[in-house]
Amino acid sequence: MSATRYLLMLPLMAVVAYVALVGLIYLSQRALLYPGAGATPVPEHASWGETVHIKTPDGEMLQGLYSQGDSDKPCVLLFFGNGDRLDNYAFLAQALTTWRIGLLAISYRGYPGSTGSPSEQGLLTDGIAAFDWLSAHGGSEIIVLGRSLGTGVAVNTAAKRPAAGVILVSPYLSVLSVAQTHYPFLPVEVLLKDPFRSDLNIGKVRQPKLFLHGRLDDSIPLSSGQALYRIAPEPKRMLIYDGAGHNDILNDRMVGDVIRFVEELKGNRP
Repeated sequence: MSATRYLLMLPLMAVVAYVALVGLIYLSQRALLYPGAGATPVPEHASWGETVHIKTPDGEMLQGLYSQGDSDKPCVLLFFGNGDRLDNYAFLAQALTTWRIGLLAISYRGYPGSTGSPSEQGLLTDGIAAFDWLSAHGGSEIIVLGRSLGTGVAVNTAAKRPAAGVILVSPYLSVLSVAQTHYPFLPVEVLLKDPFRSDLNIGKVRQPKLFLHGRLDDSIPLSSGQALYRIAPEPKRMLIYDGAGHNDILNDRMVGDVIRFVEELKGNRP
């Protein structure tokens, strides 16, 4: 092949390579978005709580861990991040137990212990099912806590159910906007199946809200959490941890801020 012909073919080769990359990312996007799905099952004897099973309206069975608190205390409903798992939250359950506050954490569909395959609509359905189960079994007020990907589930749940309060740890304006930040060279708006548009739901969340974000977060930029905070209705408060990133935000300081928020909510009740 002559040099001239090769040079003429380079643009075509670049286009083919780009189209192949776009196709690969489109086909594998849910594996990228839900890396914790299909992982090793949760141990039969977990490090905290009682194993519970929650049936969703569309027929899936979710595994959860439940630590019941006092009847006069709120219970926290936890929606974790996309690569997380139930038995990682013993530290939070133990801290809440000290204050006699309950905790329910669910494993999303397709995640360890639960049936099905993850998708945005599936996870949002899981969130509502978990709230309804806890409302029927717990008998106390429910505070919804979402972390990372789970903040989208938390926002949707609080928009549709009477949560007493909402805690959002490393929240995003939308998964769409975060994907656009990380993949500016891709037509993300066209490709993305699960955009998790918290920006479209946060206006319906009238409950007291606590936003927590690490200034050094390189997975979900602080700017995305701040953008969601700005459009959220009152009452709301945002705490920014200067030395924290995305994963090391789960520390004693954060747990203390969560407990103070829960206790303040209780103290403001008649």
